[in-house]
Amino acid sequence: MVHTHSFGPSPGSDGVSIPDPWKFSDPIVLIDDEVVKISALLLQPIPSEALDLSKQQFPLLNATELDLEDRRNQFSEPLLTRSPNNEVELALKPGDISVIYICELPEIKGKFDPKKAAALGLRPGPKYRELQLGNSVTSDRQNIMVHPSDVLGPSVPGPIILIVDCPTSFHLQKLLSLQSLSIYYGDMSGNPPETSKVVNCIIHLSPASVTNSSAYQEWMARFCGSQHIMAGHEMKNVEVPILKSSARIAARLNYLCPMFFPAPGFWSLRHLNGSVPGSRALIELNFSIFSGYRSVDLVYCSQVPVSKLCESISAENLLKFHLRPYSQLGLDRSGVPSTVSPSEIIDELLLEIPEIVDAAQQVTRFWHGGKPTNENITPMLNNNVMIEEPWLNENTLPSCLEDISREDMEIVLLGTGSSQPSKYRNVSSIFINLFSKGSLLLDCGEGTLGQLKRRFGVEGADDAVRGLRCLWISHIHADHHTGLARILALRRDLLKGIPHEPLIVIGPKQLKRFLDAYQVLEDLDMQFLDCRHTTEASLEAFESNNASSPSGSPTSIDNNINSTLFAKGIPMQSHWKRPESPVNQRLVFSILQNLEKVLKEAGLEALISFPVIHCPQAFGVVLKAADRINACGKVVPGWKIVYSGDSRPCPEIINASHGATVLIHEATFEDGMVDEAIARNHSTTKEAIEVGDSAGVYRIILTHFSQRYPKIPVFDETHMNKTCIAFDLMSINLADLPVLPKVLPYLKTLFRNEMIVDESDDIAVL
Repeated sequence: MVHTHSFGPSPGSDGVSIPDPWKFSDPIVLIDDEVVKISALLLQPIPSEALDLSKQQFPLLNATELDLEDRRNQFSEPLLTRSPNNEVELALKPGDISVIYICELPEIKGKFDPKKAAALGLRPGPKYRELQLGNSVTSDRQNIMVHPSDVLGPSVPGPIILIVDCPTSFHLQKLLSLQSLSIYYGDMSGNPPETSKVVNCIIHLSPASVTNSSAYQEWMARFCGSQHIMAGHEMKNVEVPILKSSARIAARLNYLCPMFFPAPGFWSLRHLNGSVPGSRALIELNFSIFSGYRSVDLVYCSQVPVSKLCESISAENLLKFHLRPYSQLGLDRSGVPSTVSPSEIIDELLLEIPEIVDAAQQVTRFWHGGKPTNENITPMLNNNVMIEEPWLNENTLPSCLEDISREDMEIVLLGTGSSQPSKYRNVSSIFINLFSKGSLLLDCGEGTLGQLKRRFGVEGADDAVRGLRCLWISHIHADHHTGLARILALRRDLLKGIPHEPLIVIGPKQLKRFLDAYQVLEDLDMQFLDCRHTTEASLEAFESNNASSPSGSPTSIDNNINSTLFAKGIPMQSHWKRPESPVNQRLVFSILQNLEKVLKEAGLEALISFPVIHCPQAFGVVLKAADRINACGKVVPGWKIVYSGDSRPCPEIINASHGATVLIHEATFEDGMVDEAIARNHSTTKEAIEVGDSAGVYRIILTHFSQRYPKIPVFDETHMNKTCIAFDLMSINLADLPVLPKVLPYLKTLFRNEMIVDESDDIAVL
């Protein structure tokens, strides 16, 4: 898939001036072979002042026709400058340039007529083949040349599709003036019939604020006989989960324990009676040759019905438009998923596991002051029982949970699997919801934004991204950071025109190279801070500098870490001491000051990174809330969360976890796979629990499970009094921590029939 904003200039604070942008009108050929020709037309935004100066002759848009507050219409008007010779120049910023893709398949040759070939003196043989290939041959019996047109029927033009991304009214002005598209306009263009091309399908990615305008509708009408598929920013299909298996599990978990597994935040169609801004659609062009078939797949698209000058259809999840074979040219709705209501899923669950009704009632009692039917033991699926240790009595709470409010903090586990997404578990991401004080993300694997939408709904996900205070990445492996750019870009768009600070991204130094490279395409509106500058030693140096230099003139910030991981003779020491480019101390000092301010506004006392054993530059993190005063005027200590990232058990995690309210620890492997865990620098479930026990933490949440455990991992439940297994979209409110371990046996009841699926040899655990 080629992104439609892939042709922008290099990033700069003020953009890059491109003289006379209207010269960029010829298609750029990206692919041209026997299968398909794909061309790209650049679409620059043209501000109104530039239109007047260039005297372009095409209709202007009525401002009342466009909703400039539309989420995708977030581009600021491009800057106009003048060169020394008084020529108009357009200062484009990363992401300002959009692209129209033109996909053309070769024509289908006409049918060969052997009777015509015989009449022209040709004998059956190789010359028939040459003619079918388009080559002229000499007649065997007559002194003439035989041309393909003499023996072939009329050719059938190859299918043509256009993918149009016109994000703003400024881009629409350019779109209306493109002469390169005139050959596709049909009879209305005034082109000779032999030079005109018929477009079979046009996929519109443009937002409703643009497509609903009369100017855009008139432009659509120029394409005679084209099928228009609106795949922009409306919300019809959001409530139809494209990941059915995941949605099915979510519905079952919600039935058992709605407090930890809230209902997914899908939109309801009854709320969509008007134009509602939504998420950017995703188009997947699948030109793979498979048994002679070729198609375009439309994924996650929708439309709100409006009055249009040109007939169009709403895109649907998994809607297809077949390009080959020619007999099947057109739309195919056979793969469009049907809506399955939660009630149908629950009816199926009750037939499969009738006792789940009693289990759900038992779980409900945990929140209503009651107890399960057996008050002395917690039932298990075998002859074991959970050992009730006296120091874990439910009346013994950490002081930080005294008079706790449900609006204090919530842990939302967006992704709990390792390596790559599966049907049931996405890759690592943890959303720390601080409610009115904002939020943080710890790791951001691919699909994180989609998970936010599944948990909070589209508008709720926008609010969550808009309220992000900081984003922390544990290490450079792809399953922990590849969703980062999408989150940053969305936040940039949501806050366009609103005074705000760039989001602080904390991660290993290698991550900055990735982000810098991505910003060639579009600005991500962020500040980067190396994890090493947020270690305890570095922060102490920062505090010392801050105290001694209140004017803001920093001295050197210590990057050394008092850790056994990097002691002399330890293998990872060489990675830590590797030479690197000099650090801009003044910039680091400035970002640390911003971080201190952001944390204070979020009600946090500290964010501290610490090294762990996984790969070079791998870290865990500590989040410490500030102390609060309860209704009686008593000072209550703040909670403390520790996240291990990916790691082997190590003293650094134990030291960081002392007195922690919650330890979120990776548990990639089951207890019987210690050797593999050691080989891949991961932990087993037992090892993760032992780390928490050694540090005396109140609650342990196990996550980052190998995808060999598709639904629930293997674990020994006899010592899990303070531990729970994480699931995608699980939401743990700080006020519910006392109940957390008690739900575990009922979760096993829900998944009692599930089997372990062996991990394929070609899937690496990162």
